[in-house]
Parts: sequence; C-alpha cells; structure tokens
Amino acid sequence: MDLDAVADELYALPPADFTAARDERAKDARTAGDRKLAERIRRLRRPTKAAWASNLLVRRQPDEAEQVLRLGEALRQAHQDLDGGQLRKLSTQQRQVIAALARQARDLTTQAGQPIGEGAQREVEETLRAVLADPEAGQEWVRGRLAKPLAAPTGFAFVAGAARSAPPTSGRGERASGGRVADLDAARSRRRERQEQERRREQQEQERRRAEQEKRREQRERQARAHQEAEDAERRLRAREAELSAAEDEQGRADQRKHQAQQRLADLRKQLKEAEGEQREAEDAVREARTRTRKADQAVREARRRATDAAARAEQLADQAEPPTV
Repeated sequence: MDLDAVADELYALPPADFTAARDERAKDARTAGDRKLAERIRRLRRPTKAAWASNLLVRRQPDEAEQVLRLGEALRQAHQDLDGGQLRKLSTQQRQVIAALARQARDLTTQAGQPIGEGAQREVEETLRAVLADPEAGQEWVRGRLAKPLAAPTGFAFVAGAARSAPPTSGRGERASGGRVADLDAARSRRRERQEQERRREQQEQERRRAEQEKRREQRERQARAHQEAEDAERRLRAREAELSAAEDEQGRADQRKHQAQQRLADLRKQLKEAEGEQREAEDAVREARTRTRKADQAVREARRRATDAAARAEQLADQAEPPTV
C-alpha cells in the first residue's frame, strides 16, 4: 500500500463514499504498522462535487484532457506573442471546449448516480479556465485528485479580451485608400466607439469575474472552516470512541475478575461446607470414641474388681485347704 495508489482509489469515489473509504484505508495502514502512511491518508480531504466531477472528467476522458492541455499551451503562447488572429481563433475554441467538457462532466456524474447542479458545473468551467491559463493548474488537474475547484488567475480574463480587442489584420488600408477623409474619420470614430464599448464590457466582465471569484473565495473559506470543524468533530469522535473502547476493555477485565472471584468464592464455600461436614463427622467419631473409652474403662475396672475378688477367694480357699501345723 502506498499513498498514490490510495489517493487514486479514493478520489475516483463519489464524495459521499470518500470519508468511510479513507478511514478504512488509514485503519489498514495502522494495522500494517505504518502509522506515518495512516496519518497521511487521514489528511486527504474529501472532494467537493465540482472537484469530483473534474476528476471524473479527467479519468473518463483522457484524450479530451490532453487536448485541453495543448489548447492551454497554444492560448498562452498566442497571448504572449500578441497574435490577434490566433487569439480570436483559439478563444472561440476555448469557449466551445469549456462548455462542452463541463456538460460532459455533468453527464458523467449523472451516469454515476451523483448528478451535480448548475453551481457545481460553473465551478467545473472555472477549473477548466484555470487549467487553460496556468500550466501548474493543468498538471494538478490531470492527476485526477482535486479536492476543491481551481480558480483561474485574474489576468486570464485578458486572453479572451485580447482576442476581441486585437486590431483587425486588414481593412484599414482599404478604407484609407478610398480618398474620402469623412468616411475614414467616421470609420475611426465608429471603431473608437466599438473599442470603448468593448473596453467597458471587458471591464464589467472583469468586475463580474472578480465578484464571482470573491464570492467563491468566501465560499471556499466557509467550506474550509466547515471542513475544519468537521475534522475537529471527527477527532473528538475518535477520541471518545477510543475512550469508550478503553472503558469497555476495562469493564471486560473487571467482569472477568468478578467471575473469577465468584468462582473462587463458590469453591471456598464448597470447601467450607465439606470441612464443616468433616468436622461434624470428626466430632461424632470423638463422641463415639469417648463412649467406647468410658465403657472400656468401666469394663477394665469391673474386670479388675472381679480379678481382685477372685484372687481373694482363691487365697481364702487356699488357706482353708492347708492342714494345721503339729
């Protein structure tokens, strides 16, 4: 077991299944004796629905993901070169790709039984914009392990704007060559007006995006606080569960000691009862022995008395039988 393999497995799961599977893998690592890996697994954050949808898109559509990375490289190069024609072409492709892939991501989540809403789909689109604007974001996205949506850098809005506001490659010279100053001035005025309108639209778009980014930032902060609170609650739960497990173990040991004491007490009571029975039998035997001793003593005294009497009679008879002395 290693962290990359576990992360690949976990971030392929729907967010609802993530936490239980993560905790089970962390438990497996602890059981295997790798506490460091267990802690790193436990620190993996559950993905939001938008992040999971982006991961699912990368995993299920690897060819499209590679095309997004190539498109991002081309856009950034065209922006760096100030190539207006290429920017117009690529920005159109950019909008089409973002919209199509965001719809694919939503379809994939529906097929997986966990459909996302419009808000999450917009976060998928924002992630794709970040991937197109930032190569590091692209490398992070293509791994398929996002825990939260990516945000495009503020300057990325200029990619599409540059394409719209880039000067045309032809037409100015043709109008100038018409020789009519009024037409040229009117065209220039209309162009300046269009440019001013475009600038205002671009400014409004940038302000809208900044407001959306600020809103998403605040939302991410709230989510981060909620995640932190959930982690704190989870840690407290694990601590209480550990305390409960220790108390249950102690109770089990106490119950075992109680059972052993009860068994010992029962054995001692049995032994006491047997000893008391033996004592009573011994007392009965003592009484019987004393009775036999008393009777034997009486018999001895009676026999002694009889023997004395017999001896006396014998002596008397002997005296009577002896002839008188002459």
